[in-house]
Amino acid sequence: MPKLVDHEERRALIIDALLRDAARTGLHAVTMRSVAQEAGISVRLVQYYFDTKEQLLLAALTRLGVRMGERVRDRVRAATAGSAAPPSPREIVEAVLVEAVPTDEESRTFHLVYTAYAVLSVTDPALAGQSFLAAPDEMEAFLVDRLTAATVTDPHLEAVALLALSAGLGLSVLLGQRTPEAATAVLHHHLGRLFRAP
Repeated sequence: MPKLVDHEERRALIIDALLRDAARTGLHAVTMRSVAQEAGISVRLVQYYFDTKEQLLLAALTRLGVRMGERVRDRVRAATAGSAAPPSPREIVEAVLVEAVPTDEESRTFHLVYTAYAVLSVTDPALAGQSFLAAPDEMEAFLVDRLTAATVTDPHLEAVALLALSAGLGLSVLLGQRTPEAATAVLHHHLGRLFRAP
């Protein structure tokens, strides 16, 4: 009897191989062949699931976004463990922003690949047509809602500033300018001022 293939599992294997390859060599150096080698399968099999490198890149970006959402939810659950009350707007905002700092191998991979993808989408016509800003726009709207619930003055302006701050701090960690702990301390300091009781 032939072995049944789990196509979603196979797609995930290929996407994860791309992420490892990109984290090690840079997104610009990734090829269908290098992904196949990383996954331990043939190039033909990679091409069976993804016709083009661009399709594979977009699938990887989607997977990164889903995983980041899961990590934020895990961070909120950990911060509010043992409490009967729902998480506060500050706890949610803090979880989102701290997740934007590369503090472990998975988040480092996320930020390396996401940043490289952003740069690549500016110059690659095949990627430039994709809705790259959909996820950042959704995150901004999400933060605006949380800040509005916390009655923060000018929640839209603050959401934009917080996202820019966390992105800049994340990049500074990738570049080795500061440690994850130092970047996280800056975020905590800013949130302490923003959510200070009147």
